[in-house]
Amino acid sequence: MQIVKNLVSLLAAGLLAACAGPSSQGVAAAKPEELKVIVFPGGFNWPVWVAQEKGLFAKNGIAVKVTPTPSSVFQLTNLIDGKFDIAMTAIDNLIAYREGQGEEPVLGPDLFAFMGSDNGFLRLVAVPEVKSIAELKGRTVSVDARTTGYAFVLFEMLEKGGLALDKDYTVVRAGGVLQRFQALMKKEHAATLLLSPFEVPAQAAGFNKLGDATTVLGAYQGLVGGARKSWADANRDAVVGYIRGFVAGVDWLYDPANKAEAIAILRKNLPNLDEKAAEASYRILLSPTDGFQKKAQIDLTGVKTVLALRSKYAEPRKTLTDPAKYYDDSFYREALR
Repeated sequence: MQIVKNLVSLLAAGLLAACAGPSSQGVAAAKPEELKVIVFPGGFNWPVWVAQEKGLFAKNGIAVKVTPTPSSVFQLTNLIDGKFDIAMTAIDNLIAYREGQGEEPVLGPDLFAFMGSDNGFLRLVAVPEVKSIAELKGRTVSVDARTTGYAFVLFEMLEKGGLALDKDYTVVRAGGVLQRFQALMKKEHAATLLLSPFEVPAQAAGFNKLGDATTVLGAYQGLVGGARKSWADANRDAVVGYIRGFVAGVDWLYDPANKAEAIAILRKNLPNLDEKAAEASYRILLSPTDGFQKKAQIDLTGVKTVLALRSKYAEPRKTLTDPAKYYDDSFYREALR
């Protein structure tokens, strides 16, 4: 499984590069405030890498120390405990732990989102033997945590494909996207949701993409910048600086004039990514319609989809309808002034 070894090493190298912090270019004379940011590993951290490489965080008075998370449970429980300042995580995770519906019985009553990032880049990918959702009947699919993350998206996609939860297929927990990718490549499970660009090497190895979440579900809010409201209020300038640096990174990525350097930064952080895969990642992650959210603007219609799925599948059952409860736009508005 050389492709698995390659991806593991490239992701590890990428995370080490991210942890190294911004380059000296554009660093202010004063030492930037260090923010501890916890992320899932993957190419969807591209705006963070750009903001570090181009000094866009430093220009806004902050330095970013990135830590990879093996799972949403690790990420959210440590965010709640104050071991990390900011999480780049699915807004569904923030809502779950705020509402007492998380995988662990830990409550994060003031968790909130302060900016968007993407629609999740969620792709349902299956082993080569499975060529349709119907063929997953009687098989096992994997999730990060059954009650958080993107598990509900998977359940809904399979239901719309004609499969009933806990009747037509089995669900197992396999950790974050990297762990799920590894398990899928070893054929430990028949299918899982991967986040782009993980589907690129999977498809190159003969695995099958069975669908995109947004094609099936419509608008969906995936990753966001999240934090504890108490911490964010006490560190408002740092949050605003982070938003400005991230937004500048997204803007820079979307400028066609920067394509060659953008791909170079991607491959610097993912050194085993070949040119063809890097080009595919560029097309996917910077799609004008389905790529990174422009200006890191959150999609409130997409948050409503998240709430509808959580109302349907989460335990204990709650009817959740108000996106504004989980998003404070004051930080974002200040950052974009």
